[in-house]
Amino acid sequence: MRIEQEMGRPVEEEEEEEEEEEEEVEKTVVVETSKDGEELFVPPLNFAIVDHGVFRSGFPEVANFSFLETLGLRSVVCLCPEPYPEPNAEFLRAHGIQLFQFGIEGRKEPFVNIPEDTIREALITVLDVRNHPILIHCNRGKHRTGCLVGCLRKLQRWCLSSVFDEYQRFAAAKARVSDQRFMERFDASSLKHLPSSFSCPRR
Repeated sequence: MRIEQEMGRPVEEEEEEEEEEEEEVEKTVVVETSKDGEELFVPPLNFAIVDHGVFRSGFPEVANFSFLETLGLRSVVCLCPEPYPEPNAEFLRAHGIQLFQFGIEGRKEPFVNIPEDTIREALITVLDVRNHPILIHCNRGKHRTGCLVGCLRKLQRWCLSSVFDEYQRFAAAKARVSDQRFMERFDASSLKHLPSSFSCPRR
């Protein structure tokens, strides 16, 4: 399967976003099919390639499971604190995918600090190639995921303007100055001994 996108660019943009990132909404499972009745692969919201064997997205729904199967995932990093939904957990168990959950509260106030230790622990998990291919996700795939990927980019020696540009492509009008300050101040020096460029291993 070919994924038609550039690295770091979202597959689909959210047309209308809820005012609160963590607002609960009723979801209907929709399986898209082609004209000849074949099931189509539907990526999760804001899905993108970060690096070889590293992907990012919003929270996967049941309709996205067929697409996720094509990635051959070994691991999932979830940055939401809520219990993982049973349909998602069952999908991971059925495919031998390990879940790493680093609960970070959705921040609705700009003065709430991002937990640097949690981001650092999640980043160590992402850097471990034994966990690849790996999917990073939060609720919308914008702020928490954006901060984690931004810290990875710093470790990969991206300039700040490029780090912020990638973050803003996903966060769009919801971009937060506090997130960008966090990424700017994040000290990646203690992780420089870990590999930050990857070649995707075979399962």
